[in-house]
Amino acid sequence: MTHEVTNQPPPLAGYDVYAADAVLRAAVAREGAAWADVELSELGRLAGDPEWIARGERANTHPPVLRTHDRYGHRIDEVEFDPTWHDVLRAAVRHGLHAAPWADDRPGAHVARAAANLVWTQVEAGVCCPMSMTYAAVAALRVQPDLAKVWEPVLSSREYDPLLRPVGGKAGALCGMAMTEKQGGSDVRANTTRAVPTGASGPGASYRLTGHKWFCSAPMSDGFLVLAQAPAGLSCLLLPRVLPDGGRNAVRLQRLKDKVGNRSNASSEIELDGAEAWLIGEEGRGVPTIVGMVNLTRLDCVLGTAGLMRQAVAQAIHHAGHRRAFDRLLVDQPLMTAVLADLALESEAATTLAIRLAGAVDRSESGEPPEGEVLLRRLGTAVGKYWVCKRGPALSAEALECLGGNGYVEESGMPRLYREAPLNSVWEGSGNVNVLDTLRAMDRSPQTVEAFLAEIRRGQGGNRRLDAAIADLADDLAGLPARLADGAGDLERGARRLVERMALTLQASLLVRHAPTPVAEAFCASRLGGGGWAFGTLADDVGAATASVIVARHAPSAA
Repeated sequence: MTHEVTNQPPPLAGYDVYAADAVLRAAVAREGAAWADVELSELGRLAGDPEWIARGERANTHPPVLRTHDRYGHRIDEVEFDPTWHDVLRAAVRHGLHAAPWADDRPGAHVARAAANLVWTQVEAGVCCPMSMTYAAVAALRVQPDLAKVWEPVLSSREYDPLLRPVGGKAGALCGMAMTEKQGGSDVRANTTRAVPTGASGPGASYRLTGHKWFCSAPMSDGFLVLAQAPAGLSCLLLPRVLPDGGRNAVRLQRLKDKVGNRSNASSEIELDGAEAWLIGEEGRGVPTIVGMVNLTRLDCVLGTAGLMRQAVAQAIHHAGHRRAFDRLLVDQPLMTAVLADLALESEAATTLAIRLAGAVDRSESGEPPEGEVLLRRLGTAVGKYWVCKRGPALSAEALECLGGNGYVEESGMPRLYREAPLNSVWEGSGNVNVLDTLRAMDRSPQTVEAFLAEIRRGQGGNRRLDAAIADLADDLAGLPARLADGAGDLERGARRLVERMALTLQASLLVRHAPTPVAEAFCASRLGGGGWAFGTLADDVGAATASVIVARHAPSAA
């Protein structure tokens, strides 16, 4: 009798992760990808399947191992993964998380892929790194049509082929990146890796790379986009893992990073010892070449964080809906209801913004891209990347606490979410880098400000607090060009507050337009009005009934 188990929730499993997410489904339909619902539900059922949940857990629990040499002493530079890593990655490729939109010209293709990313990151976020890198790399490769002609068909294939062989003989391929170096980090112009032409120089030509990369994502990929100093300056090159003749390229894996989270993904340091690579675009144009690519990977940071938020909130609400304390279910106790509702508001705002940005990407990549969408994509991605990714760690910590001591135990899955949460804020530029990029975008392209204001003004008249926030923000942004012209020193010190306000106003505008009234009103009251700092400190005019409605909207429907 001492081991009879009572008052414990059943596992959150056996349900369709996509179908159970009303916010995501509505956003997908709104942004033009309702045609993908069937496949997204197929992926959602996998994501909620106990066997696939277990695969994700095992891939994270059994991290990759570096094998620099074989048993005879030959240098091989390979990474050994648990079989579950390949299972989860293969499923991601089969559902097009890596590059499906580049082979599908239907409106909404980028939105459908974004939703799939948000769903599958809830199984295991580590596999979303090679998915994101490959997705973004295709955009960069299109700068060099001769390389894209060879690589794009295999990068966009839905066949997962983990064997190391020349890309011309593969059923499918993946791409990683190697941009940063230990002396520079985000300051890639400080890179010292050298690119020396083997013969004639110029776009598409062969170069030899020598140097060291501090972070190389997905080192067992078939190719990598690399930044290196060519004779005319910092340039972008495509580095193959295996050369066309079948020989291994001179890419030496030095060590795998021992990371806080993202344990299943083999981030590494590499040494390039005269490795062959091909120039993408002109010499000295490395940064402009990768700008579009970085915006895509930053979008995936927003999507990944939104996915982690959704899973954390789902677990917290599921637990509270089954656990009793003081003779009542936790979910029915006002203080817990307020916490869960506040978490749900944050999750809904993140998902809604993430899919709106994916919609902007989709329309920007169309044959006749609307200028407003192109501009919103540029500025909104930096703003969203900063704010949503900053909120992820705080939300995951609070959601973990909703489970009490059970949430602090590895078996609950909450510690894995908590460890994963800071990654997206660091990856593809830390918070400060994205804030500075926001200022840079507004300085160099003042029309981005007008596009941003036009977007948030679409919610005008729907909420008095939003109207006031829009007016205040518009005043501040109107004076921005003059302040930037005078020097950004003083502006930088308060830039985080400015970008935070931009993000919150954008999220509020989206919710006022698209969310149920109780959700929109509660968000505006708590984020633009009189809410507190910690989750659960909703504004006074968000009553218990409203909080309960919000929680019910976000409850996962397990079978």
